Amino acid sequence: MKRTKNVFFTSTALSRGFMAFIVMLLLALWLFCFHTVNAYLVERKHNLNTISNAIQKRIDNYRFVAYQLYESNIGASAVADAANGAQETRLRPDVYYVEKPHKKTDALIFGSHENASFSLAIAMSGYLDILWGSETNNYSMYYLNGSDNSLTLISTQPLRDITPRFKDSYISALVDSRRAEMLAQANVLDERESFSPLRKHRFQNDYYLTQRIIFNQPGHLPTVIAFDLPINDVIPLNMARANFSLVTSNDNSAADEGDEDSGLYTQSRINGSHLEFSVPFANSPLTLVYRVPMSSLVLDMMRNNFWLIAIDLLLLALAMAGLFLVRRNFLHPSDNMASAIESQQALSNEVITNLPLGLLVYNFSTNQLIASNKIADHLLPHLSLQKIANLAESHQGIIQATVNNEVYEIRTFKSQLSPNTWLFQLLDQDKEVLVNKKLQQAQRELNKNHQARRSILKNLQNELDEPLVELNMLIDQLDADYPEADADLAENQGSAASRASTDEATSVVSTQRPAGERRQWVGQLRLQSRSLGTMFENICLLNSIESGEYKSNPERFLPQQLLETLLKSRLPQIRQKGLDLFSHYRLPYGQLYVGDAEALAKALLLVIDYAIITTHFGKIETSVDRDPQREGHLLFTVSDTGQGIGREELANVEQPFISPAQADHYRRGSGLSWFLCDQLCKKMGGRLEIRSHDGIGTLYTLQLALPEADEENEAGENILDDTLVLLDIANEQVRRITSDMLSRWGAECLYADEQHLAQEHDLLITDDISRLEDFAILLDGHESGILSLTPRRMRANHNLAITLLDAILQLIELRLGQSDNLQYADFSPSGDFESERKQLSSGDYYTLFAETVPDDVKRLYTEAEKGDLPALAQTAHRLKGVFAMLDLEPGKQLCETLEQHIKQQDHLIIGNKIREIDDFVTKLLQHAR
Repeated sequence: MKRTKNVFFTSTALSRGFMAFIVMLLLALWLFCFHTVNAYLVERKHNLNTISNAIQKRIDNYRFVAYQLYESNIGASAVADAANGAQETRLRPDVYYVEKPHKKTDALIFGSHENASFSLAIAMSGYLDILWGSETNNYSMYYLNGSDNSLTLISTQPLRDITPRFKDSYISALVDSRRAEMLAQANVLDERESFSPLRKHRFQNDYYLTQRIIFNQPGHLPTVIAFDLPINDVIPLNMARANFSLVTSNDNSAADEGDEDSGLYTQSRINGSHLEFSVPFANSPLTLVYRVPMSSLVLDMMRNNFWLIAIDLLLLALAMAGLFLVRRNFLHPSDNMASAIESQQALSNEVITNLPLGLLVYNFSTNQLIASNKIADHLLPHLSLQKIANLAESHQGIIQATVNNEVYEIRTFKSQLSPNTWLFQLLDQDKEVLVNKKLQQAQRELNKNHQARRSILKNLQNELDEPLVELNMLIDQLDADYPEADADLAENQGSAASRASTDEATSVVSTQRPAGERRQWVGQLRLQSRSLGTMFENICLLNSIESGEYKSNPERFLPQQLLETLLKSRLPQIRQKGLDLFSHYRLPYGQLYVGDAEALAKALLLVIDYAIITTHFGKIETSVDRDPQREGHLLFTVSDTGQGIGREELANVEQPFISPAQADHYRRGSGLSWFLCDQLCKKMGGRLEIRSHDGIGTLYTLQLALPEADEENEAGENILDDTLVLLDIANEQVRRITSDMLSRWGAECLYADEQHLAQEHDLLITDDISRLEDFAILLDGHESGILSLTPRRMRANHNLAITLLDAILQLIELRLGQSDNLQYADFSPSGDFESERKQLSSGDYYTLFAETVPDDVKRLYTEAEKGDLPALAQTAHRLKGVFAMLDLEPGKQLCETLEQHIKQQDHLIIGNKIREIDDFVTKLLQHAR
């Protein structure tokens, strides 16, 4: 109950905390909105005050300008006399254009007029040229002359260009409306100044107001002057011009009697769905009004403060969700809480009842038994709990007691919540002894099973030893009669023989079989004998490991050399199944390591052999690298693209021969391989890990403790310094393997592409036979050694670093030897060769010969390597024709000899003759230069 009250109090406090947090978030949101709206109102009031002051100042200025223009009427004749070059052009019968030298403003006169009106128009245009000279906005002035009732229009717009010669034009309609307004203003006697509402230019987004001023003349009609005053330049860019309006009001007492700061009278109010700002002008019967739609105001504020509002609302939603969860789960528990408590108590009682030892909980303050099980209930009448508790306190809480001739171990624990409550554990010592005896007996049985397995393997080893020796002796006798039957022949031709029946195998030695078939079966018999011998060796090795007789032999060795030796021994099997092999060695070249090299070689062979068996197509990839997690450990990984390994077969890692091993057309795996490999890895301080996916492949990882040797072998480091190697390799993995090797040896690598195939380089390494040239190496993953294609072309395996390095060094030695003999001292131009050189140099075919013949010689090499004899014969015949045309008899004879050997299919002599032709062409070109 005390715990429930604490939970209730905590839940209430948490709920109140959430509610306080929600109130604070709402208050913060309200204050933020209030201050944002208040700042917006103050900003708009200041802007509106500034705009009204600027417009009022412009109105006052043009009052003065109007008086100046009216007073210029007196001196109009004098100005007209001074107007040189001005003339009047009639556009229509009632429209006249005033032409003048300076055209800041254009002037039009509408209606019949006197000469004084023309002079006045010139004078006013000149005055306004000066006034509006620096203005960029559009200004217009309308002068309604009371003397002759003509109307003069002066504007900064090009009036002549936009004034057509028809009466219903835009300017004519505008002038007619202005004349009507001005005549109506002239008829109002009590108003000497009036203003129009805000107007917009027809073809522009410019707003303006029209100021009209009346001047009375004795004996004439009143003269009215009107100005179109723009307001775009005084309105800020963040205020929409369409929201402004001018309202005429005759009550200016408030503005006249108030403070000089008219900004005090700027008002804001809500008018329908708009927020309206209004400010009266200080010296004009006008009020400037700015209306903003409430919807656009709200959207604008939300857009400008989106992230702050979003974060506040998100926190508010999270707080409300937390409050809901707290109130639901703690403050208002479900009705089945009592049943849940009962079920929990029933579960506790069930656990106590099913304990294999006696358990009781007793409260000495109330002398009440709180909980107990059947074992404790059976022993309780025979126990004095108070005495046991007193004795246990002085013996670290553990005592022994005898009840009904049975020994029990009693453990006591004092409760932390209730000091007078004790927990007693009653353990039957006799049963404990019996259980220990059973465990010991089970362990002995397990040891007997292991010993029996070792004995079986030992006896099997002894029984197989003598038959294997006799079998090998019989095979040696058969091999003496048929020495050609070796293991390589059996691997290349034994796929059909491995599927033959036992009767056919028995008839191998029969004299009725052909000799070739007998040799084949003898080779297959030797292969099976070797497989049986390997199994026998594995059994012996496992036996020695489990019996403790195996002694590791730590030594200094080179992992790269060991791995390449293993891969070279398995190249025939890989070539037989058509698989690709890629070996990545990422350790420093020449670094020695200390460990059991024989055990490592055996473990790697077991894994590689099983990977070859389970892979029917695709590739096998090996890699050697340092363990990034453990210092002094190396990772050997072997991955394949085989059919994968099932769970049942993986059980062979724990026990040998639990599940049958996989097999292919050529050989069968062993159920002993993984168990033996795992035992070897443990002997070397590591472990074996196998990860497989059905249909995808398997990854084998050998993590071994192989520390580096104290002294590093630097024999091969930087052996290819100052060597420039061009890599023209299409396969990405082969390119990466080769470039890593060359970088470790100190060579500089160039990567060929279609634009840079003719780069300067010392050596070419490629995997495309068509790209071969002199001093080049052709990479082949199935080559076990170095194959000399020509004296300056070789084929090597990219997975065998030592072999590849030997091929590179041989070609570099040949190139250095050739550079030393560039003078060709032994080929002095004399005798018949001198005559042939002169014959080639004197003709017109030297350039054609130099461009085509060397390419044909390279084609001879390529076609000979491919074994394409028909194409090789065509190329040789074409070269013979070239030599015959140039009367080069030695070259013609060489080509004829080559054609004869091509017909005889003598490949060895074909290669020699091609080299002779190459030497002849090379020397001939050298001397011809």
